[in-house]
Amino acid sequence: MISLVLAESSLELVPKKLHSHPSVISHAKKLGKNPSGILLDNSWHFAALKGIDNEIKRGRPDLVHFSILEATTIPLYYENKVSIFIHTIGDKVIRVGESVSIPKSYHRFAGLFEKLFLEKTIKINNHRLLSIKDQSFPELIDEIQPSQIIGLSTMGKPSTFEKISINLANDCCIVVGGFQKGHFYDSTMNKFTQMFSVGNIPLEAHVVVARMLYEYEKTIFM
Repeated sequence: MISLVLAESSLELVPKKLHSHPSVISHAKKLGKNPSGILLDNSWHFAALKGIDNEIKRGRPDLVHFSILEATTIPLYYENKVSIFIHTIGDKVIRVGESVSIPKSYHRFAGLFEKLFLEKTIKINNHRLLSIKDQSFPELIDEIQPSQIIGLSTMGKPSTFEKISINLANDCCIVVGGFQKGHFYDSTMNKFTQMFSVGNIPLEAHVVVARMLYEYEKTIFM
């Protein structure tokens, strides 16, 4: 089984230092929630995000939503041939269980993951759908122990999805950045066995996820 890791993902609750910002308070009131229990979202909290650490890599939970939808609605996932992990920019790791139906509505997705951050696990009839714990990217890789760690980045060696997929080991780990701009941290890249670039222009995470997993599917199903 291969692993997919959405690394340094732009998915987090509003940090404490932003709880009192007017844009955060206003949005929380509209949702009927406490500022500490909502996702940091650039669409609502643009003013609050200005000047915070790693600003360009934060506040885009929609990128994670699109990417996870792509990864959990394909034969590879239905046949239990891919494990999915979301590593967040705040060094938390979310494990996506088997047979998880990610909400297609962003509003419902946000509500589900806000609940996950607060309760640490989401279960139905004792079946664990989602779980979250404090864990760095290197620690996650040490836990998975893949034989290959393939990073996809514009800084990598030029290649194509098809060429990469042909040479993937059955227990490899594919790493895609879950952020809108910037590059992987050195601590992340240092874990890569190889790093490839798959286009002349930057592609959004969900596009990379969809195309990479499709090409790998072709090698085992077709």
